Amino acid sequence: MKLIWSPETASKAYLDTVKICKKFKDSDHVELISAMAGGWSPRLIVEAWSSGSDVTTSLGLGIAARHLGARYVCIVQNERSKLEYETAMKDHHGSSGPELVVGETKDVMARFPGVEFMVVDGRCKDVHELFGFARLSRRGAVLLCTNGKSRGAVGFRWNLVIGDKSRVVRSVIIPVGRGLNIAYVKENRESEKSKSLTRTCSRWITRIDRKTGEEHVFRG
Repeated sequence: MKLIWSPETASKAYLDTVKICKKFKDSDHVELISAMAGGWSPRLIVEAWSSGSDVTTSLGLGIAARHLGARYVCIVQNERSKLEYETAMKDHHGSSGPELVVGETKDVMARFPGVEFMVVDGRCKDVHELFGFARLSRRGAVLLCTNGKSRGAVGFRWNLVIGDKSRVVRSVIIPVGRGLNIAYVKENRESEKSKSLTRTCSRWITRIDRKTGEEHVFRG
């Protein structure tokens, strides 16, 4: 199984986002993100929002989630950020808001297995950890880091943040919205096989007696 692109859903998400975001300046990246979320048809969408940011990306993701019937979760840094986010969203009546979650990065990400579409604001102080602790779907996942020119995203490298459980199939940086860093990743099955083989082999140790030539095998 793998993520499959749906041009029809991508178009619906894009057009609806254009209608809502037409009053915002420089919203091209939001429309792109919404179209991507709709097109890849994820079952679980996760966003990490940074205090001080607008909620336009959330509006686009909410539209895509509504078209897909997907679960949409947004992580905020603390209770103060949660209140700030809720206040900003109230200005957009009728918008499909996400499930808001507050907590330590590692604990929060452990609660959401099977992430298939994830957007993290590059201004988040724990941007690397958010991606690193994400429990990605075996079907693959599309990961996006927005505001790539911000201080938190300096030196950002996909192969450094996702670890060896996944591999980057393709990545690209698009110069919209202060930099949009995108990666399509898949489960690293070769790594898992290698680990399994190592564990299996490590159970037994072979030793040869130099004097007699006898081979002795025992459990390690």
